[in-house]
Order: sequence, then structure tokens, then C-alpha cells
Amino acid sequence: MRRLSLASLLIALNAGLVLLAVAGMAAGAVRVLRQLADRQALARADLAAQSAAAIIERTGERVHASARLLADRPAVAQILSAGNRASLQAWLERFRRTSDLTGCALFARGPGSGGRQLASAGPPLPWDALRGTESGRSVIAAGGVLILGGVAPLTAAPQIEAVTARALDGAFSRRLGSQVGLPVAVLDSREAGRAAAPAARLRDRALQAGPGPGLDAGGAPAAGRVDAEARYVACRPLFAPAGGVVGVVEAGLPTAAVDGPLATLVTRLMLLALGVAALATAASAAAGRWLGRPVRQLTTSAARLGRGDLTTPIARAPGRELGALAATLEETRRQLLRLTAELRRRQAEGEAVLTGIAEGVFSVDRERRVRYLNPQAAALLGVRREEALGGFCGDLLNPRGPGGERPCEDACPIVHARFRGGARAVEHLQLAGGRRRSVVITSAAPVEERQFLVMRDETDVELARRQRDIVLANISHEFKTPLAAQRASLELLRDKLLERPAGGGARDTRPGGRQEAAEVQELVLSLERGGLRLTQLIDNLLESVRIESGQDSLRRRPVALDEVIEEAVELTAPLLAQRRQRLELDLPFPLPPVVGDAPRLTQVFVNLLANAQKFAPAGSALAIGGEVTPGEVALWVDDEGPGLPPAAGADGELFRRFVRSPEAMAEPEQSGMGLGLWIVQSIVQRHGGAVVAERRHPGTRMRVTLPRAAPAAVVAAATASAPAPAASPEVAVAPAIAPGAATAGSGTGAVET
Repeated sequence: MRRLSLASLLIALNAGLVLLAVAGMAAGAVRVLRQLADRQALARADLAAQSAAAIIERTGERVHASARLLADRPAVAQILSAGNRASLQAWLERFRRTSDLTGCALFARGPGSGGRQLASAGPPLPWDALRGTESGRSVIAAGGVLILGGVAPLTAAPQIEAVTARALDGAFSRRLGSQVGLPVAVLDSREAGRAAAPAARLRDRALQAGPGPGLDAGGAPAAGRVDAEARYVACRPLFAPAGGVVGVVEAGLPTAAVDGPLATLVTRLMLLALGVAALATAASAAAGRWLGRPVRQLTTSAARLGRGDLTTPIARAPGRELGALAATLEETRRQLLRLTAELRRRQAEGEAVLTGIAEGVFSVDRERRVRYLNPQAAALLGVRREEALGGFCGDLLNPRGPGGERPCEDACPIVHARFRGGARAVEHLQLAGGRRRSVVITSAAPVEERQFLVMRDETDVELARRQRDIVLANISHEFKTPLAAQRASLELLRDKLLERPAGGGARDTRPGGRQEAAEVQELVLSLERGGLRLTQLIDNLLESVRIESGQDSLRRRPVALDEVIEEAVELTAPLLAQRRQRLELDLPFPLPPVVGDAPRLTQVFVNLLANAQKFAPAGSALAIGGEVTPGEVALWVDDEGPGLPPAAGADGELFRRFVRSPEAMAEPEQSGMGLGLWIVQSIVQRHGGAVVAERRHPGTRMRVTLPRAAPAAVVAAATASAPAPAASPEVAVAPAIAPGAATAGSGTGAVET
């Protein structure tokens, strides 16, 4: 497409501006004239309607006056007394024509007369309706036509009344229109209220008129332009003598009387605008040629810059604005020359960095197609750079999930980074030839439609991690077997010692025998507590390996929380007895059932109680409480320990792996691996619940919230699963509560074990 020159643009711009200004003025003038013409036409139509309504009012008065005049004629009484009905009929006909009436009649009135008609002239009319008035005047609608009526009793015979009528029919409307100068229509209220008529809105406003002829409830005349009928319409209400609206008088003015002169004016204004635009075009052509010459020179210089010619200087141009433009272009040329050299240097440095680092780097566009690939990434994936460019990154990397699925649609780190500002993921790639590699892909946020990703090979690291997990699992499992046997033996030994008298035998007469037996009992209890602590650490270690490897699935069965709490209390009873701590229970009865894994929930409360026992002072009270809401069950463990550390609530720091408090690291007795609360949170969350740590004065509260199970869910879980074993293989059964231990209790540690 050919572009216009500056001179042509100036000519078109000036001509267009002038034409736009003239057209705007003409349009404004036409709009004002249109408004004035509409107002004048509406005023004329409204005046005609008002005059027609006044004429109708006077016609009603004349009809009433005609009734009184007929009643005052002596000839009527004479003809009635003579009983000549034919003469009376002829006389009434002459009176009707000379009085410009539609009809007139004589009726007998009074008791016993029954309103008998004596004589009438004119077409049949609803005389009974016309007579039904007390004021002597009436307006009724009959057959879509309004009829004005007048009633008066005869002077010579009051038992007879004279009735006159004038129909406001088409002939009357035509004569009325000739009097007011515009076509007029008289409509009764039913005819005026028909919604199908184009002017129905105006008629409806007239029918709803307030006080004052021709005004609606808001005080505005019922007048407007009706384009469907090509005329201006004004409506005025017709009032009955009693005050109600019985009809509408409508006057109309054709719109051609206004549109014709306006069209002529618009044509003249357009011709004037074209003439002014032609003059402006001629003046703009001369100015455009004078200004276009130096601009063309600057355009040529700018085109050289666009082609990359940064060595040719920009020539000076005349005039203040063009001279400043030429100087700016020259300065731009110098800056571009310096920046180009700097960009080339930085590009060389960037290429050296990307080709020298050990990690693989590649970039993708919005459609995740590869646009750059450094040699390390190509070597890591075993592809050629030329073949990889332009392909979909999912086809190039070929990531595979644990089940063999591709995470490109649901778990792509590239897509996640676009919404989060960055992402990091471990991907297992299936490369050509059946090779597999584990890589860590770090994705940055997009920059100018490009997104860069760093790929680090962790195949050996992942293999070492799996081997570590296998070794930990095997060691933990092998530890649990002798520990279980040792704890069983210690339990039997303790039971045997408890059966013996405190003195050490049936009759132990040796010096110090009683003290020696007590020391032996204490040593057995200490060994038992040590075994329980080791069992708990091994359980936590095994649980952490299962969680990290994604193999820690839950067995969904109905769980009685009372039994879970009771078993956790029994397992931790030796630990509580060691420090002479009391355990208090304050639980609602009965606790509603939940659906989940009972051994896992037992492990939750064992960890919480063990944590609380470690950090609560010796001889203090621990407590287990709870509450039940319509949708949840909340259980908590309270202690009187030192409380949460200052940063415990920051970003869930308390529930992270391998996090221990300074107190735990300072006291060997309280040391642990920092896995307990992390495991608690993992188990509770997989049950659909939540665990939070709350500060108390003194101490700490660990609150566990679990969703209640609906009765249908409990039945379904019970029928869908096999009967649960008596004890979980991962949780060893502790001995009964030792003497001196509390009967119930709980606590929460300030940090996890």
C-alpha cells in the first residue's frame, strides 16, 4: 500500500478540519432549527387541540341551551295537549335542523310514567343515558362516538322533559378541523386507550390529565412527534360535567410542513461546507510543498539509520523544529553506535557464560516451543540443537510421572511460573534409547514473550536419595524387631517385679534388700521408657520415609476417637510417670466417629503427648480436651511448658522437617530429629483436617481438627474395608500405665521432637 507524503497529509488534514468544522456548525444549526421547528409545530398542534376542546365545551353549552329553549316553547305544550303526534314529530324535526342538533326528544317523567318517550326527531340515540344527569348536561360514549346531551323540563308541563343531543361524529370533527385550521379527531376514552395506535402514548397521557385542560399529571401538554404517522400530534382531554375525563380531542400537523424547509437549508449548508473545504485544500497544497522538502531529507536520513547505517552523519535542516529534529537524529545515531558496540560485547559475554556453565539452559515462547538451547542442555538430552529448536518442550524433554503420565498439562513448571513469578520442579525424563534422567528444572517468569529455564542433572543425587530411603527403611525395620522383643521382655520382667513384695522377696532378710529391689524396679522402668522412646523415633523415621516417597496411603475405616486417645495415653504413660506428670481428660462423651486410619491417628496423639511431656516441667499437669461442632471434631493437647518460640508462627516454621527448638538442642534428654510435628501435620491433612499451635499462659496448645463422618460414610467405609488388626505393625503396644502415672492426660510441646 502506497503511503501519502507529508504535503498530501497536510492538505487532507487542513481540508478535513475545515470541512469538519463547517459540517459541525451546520449540524448544530440544523439541530437547533429542528428543535425550534418541532416546538413551533407542537405548539401549533396543541393550540389547535385546545381550541377544538373549547369549541366542544361551547357546543355542550349550546346543546343544553337548546334543551331549555325547547322546554320554553308554548307550541310544544299546545301540540301535546292536542294529542297530534304527527304534528309534534314534524315540529321537533324542524327544531333539530334549525338548532344544529343530532336529535331531540320529549319524555314523560315522574312516578308511574316509567320514562315513556312521547316523541323524538333524528336517528335513534341512547336517550336513557342522556337523561341520567342532575346538572342538565351530559357527555356519553355510544358506538365509539361521544354524544353531548342537555335536559330541561317543559315550562308549561313540568311532568314532561325535553332532551337534546349532538353527536361528535366524523362530520363534526371535519367541521371542527376547518375552524381550528388542522385535522381534528374526537375519540372516546375506550377508543383513545387502544395500545395499537401510534399516538397511544400521547392519548394515554391526555386520559390521565390532571387539573387544567390539556395538562398531564406533571403539568406538561400531551403533544409530540409521531413518526409512524408522519405528523405532530397534540391531545387534549374532554371532561364530563361531573369532572371525569370521557374522551380526547386530537389535532395533527403533517411533518412535511417542517421537513421540507429544513432539507433545503441542509443542502445549502453542505454546499457551503464543500466550497470552504475546496479553498482550504488549495491553501494547504502550497504550504505542504514548502514544508515537505526538508522533511523528505530527514526521512531519507532516518531510513539509513533503520537499515543499520550508523556511520553517515545527519545533515542539518532549516527552521527551529526541523533543525531540532535533525540534531536529535544525529545524537540518536551516535548513541546507537555506542549501544550497538556495548550490546555486541555483552552478547559475546552472555554466550560465553551460557556455554561455560555446567547446567543446561533453554528458553521457550508463549506456546512452549524451544527457541534457545545451550550445548550443555543438548548434551544432557542427547539431541542436536538444530533439531530441537522450534519443537514443543514436552516432546523434547519427555517427562514422565510416577504412573507414566506426562505432567505437561497439569503440573508444568513453565505454566506455573507464569502465574507465580517462578517455579521449581523435579522431573524424570525418558530420553531416546530408554535412558532415564532425573533433573531439577527452575523456571523464571516470562520476559518479553521468552521464558528461560535452568536444568540441573540430579540423576546420581536421586539414586543416592532412593538408596538412603531404602537403607533407612531397612535399618528402622530391623531395629523394631529386637526392640519389640526387648520391650516385651522388659514388660514381663516389670510384671514379675511388681508381683514381688517391696522388700525383694517373700522374706528378704538381707541388709538393704528392700532398697535394692526398688532400684531394680526403677532400672527396668528406665529401660522400658528408653525402648518406648526409641520405638517412637523409629516410627517417625519410617513414617517420614513413606511420606517423602509418596507411599504413605491411608486405610479408610470408621475410627472411634475414644479408643485412639486411650491407646495414645497407654503408650505414653511410662514417659509421664518418669517425670511425675499428671494427665487430665476433659472430652465430650461420646466422641463422634470419623473415617480414617486409626494407627496413624494414634501416632498423631502419641507424638503430641511425647512432645508435651518433654517440654512441660516435671510434676506439672497435662490435659487433653475437645469439642464437637456440627461439621468437625476438635481435640487439643495442653501443657505448662515454656511456650512457643518467637518464630514458631512464621510461615508454618514449627511444622517443617528437622526443626528443633534451642531448648531441645541444649538438653540431650529432649533431643530429637525434628520430625514429630511434621508427621502430625501430614497425617492430619491427609485426613482432611488441620493442626495449629496456639500460645497459652502458661504453655502451649496443639489443636487438631478433623471432619466428622456422615452416617452413610461410616457405613460405606465399614463395608468397603476388611476388619482392622488389633494393633498396627508400625506402632508397638506399650505396657500398662506404671504406678504413679496419671490415668489420663495430654500435652503439647513448644516444638516437635
